Amino acid sequence: MLYSDEPDFQADSLAVLRRDIPWDIYQTARLITDRDLQLLRRFDKKDAAFQAKLLEESGPSYVEAFLAVLKNVTKDETVQYVLAMVEEMLAEDPARAKLFHVLSSTGPGGPLDAYQILLRLLHRNDWFTQEKACLLLTEVLASRPDKDALRAPGPASADGASSSAGALPAAVEEVQKAAATFIDWLCAQLRRPSDPSRAVPTAVHAFSRLLREPPLRAMLHRAGGVQLLAPLVAMPAHGSGQLNIQLLYEATLCCWELSFYRPAADVLCGSTNVVGALVDIVRQAQKEKLVRVALMALKNLISVGPTSLEYAVVEKGLPKALSNRALQHWDDQDIPDLLDWMGEHLQAGIATISSFERYKKELLGGQLTWAPMHESDAFWRENSEKLVDNNCQLLRVLLKLLETSRDSTTLAVGCQDLAQFVSHISHGRGIVSELRGKELVMRLMMHPDPDVQSQALKCVQKVLLSKDKSDLLTVQG
Repeated sequence: MLYSDEPDFQADSLAVLRRDIPWDIYQTARLITDRDLQLLRRFDKKDAAFQAKLLEESGPSYVEAFLAVLKNVTKDETVQYVLAMVEEMLAEDPARAKLFHVLSSTGPGGPLDAYQILLRLLHRNDWFTQEKACLLLTEVLASRPDKDALRAPGPASADGASSSAGALPAAVEEVQKAAATFIDWLCAQLRRPSDPSRAVPTAVHAFSRLLREPPLRAMLHRAGGVQLLAPLVAMPAHGSGQLNIQLLYEATLCCWELSFYRPAADVLCGSTNVVGALVDIVRQAQKEKLVRVALMALKNLISVGPTSLEYAVVEKGLPKALSNRALQHWDDQDIPDLLDWMGEHLQAGIATISSFERYKKELLGGQLTWAPMHESDAFWRENSEKLVDNNCQLLRVLLKLLETSRDSTTLAVGCQDLAQFVSHISHGRGIVSELRGKELVMRLMMHPDPDVQSQALKCVQKVLLSKDKSDLLTVQG
């Protein structure tokens, strides 16, 4: 049991705040000063409006009293209580985090003391304390007034000054060390979570706040954190369970923030899983903020990545996803602009990738995807005849896929390909009928996947009707 008096060690903040803390015993034990005791009694259990008045009058003094307890008191219940009280204080007004950086007119301590106190709390035995200390330390770091003074580690980088450009002031150096230590702890939570359900989301949330600063991106990269964050950018497989939207959003946000730092962007560009996951998010996600941040991350990575990255996103079906998404209404106007930019930028990649050798490789591999060549009239005008070479070898492979594949995407794309073949070769209808292609596609009209049904219906129309009648039907539809 991690809490000596709590039956449930996952007690939430509201439960913790219901405790009554005997502040006077800590003053008697000289763990806090008389002044700290007065401040704590005046603030504790008061309504939010009165607490706001106290903080407006003497905010730094109250913060120092809270820090005195966190520094000197070891009892879990009291430490948790103060952390929950500070969390509630910041929830009322996040700007209050700046109070941790303002010296009071009297009393010991200063703004830097908060870093060391909170870093020590990260190594307590109970997760409640670790989590609240982590979230508070994130806000304290994010609210400091001297952000421009921090430097990226190592040699000069694409978005940060070199740390060898002269000695840092002592105060800034302390912040730099604290930030690096904190990032190491966050990375450790991604490797071996202290809590099975909360540690990873908490660490990712902290990263999403911290990575707004270029030097901290460099610190994360040096700590190996990019490779730890990358697997978290992933849409779940169909039927594999609930999607944690906030975790996915913040992990994707981290990717976007890291894409501004070239060494980290190179790591992300080299991961086909990350690139594929970003395309999946653009294709499948329902939340606008998630689609937007995935598009922004892809835009940055495509802008700085190798040409092969454009080929990769095209092969992953990004152009079709962009076309589908362009038909939707978006409240966020940035999304249509991003869709337009991406569509225009990928045209060169589409032209390069739509080659028959690439199609042949995909077909013989037994799995078809919505690559642009499947829907390109120019591609089929040029290459339809090649499907009947060697006694219709490739056409037979395509029909075999339609007969045996259990993958819905392969079946839908295969029907599209067969329809294109019939449309672009004069004797295509007869060849397909002779090879029993019509029966195969008609069976797929009853497939449970609606996309397969739709593509099968269109294909059957092409097979049954002459080209002019089929085209007329398409126009009328």
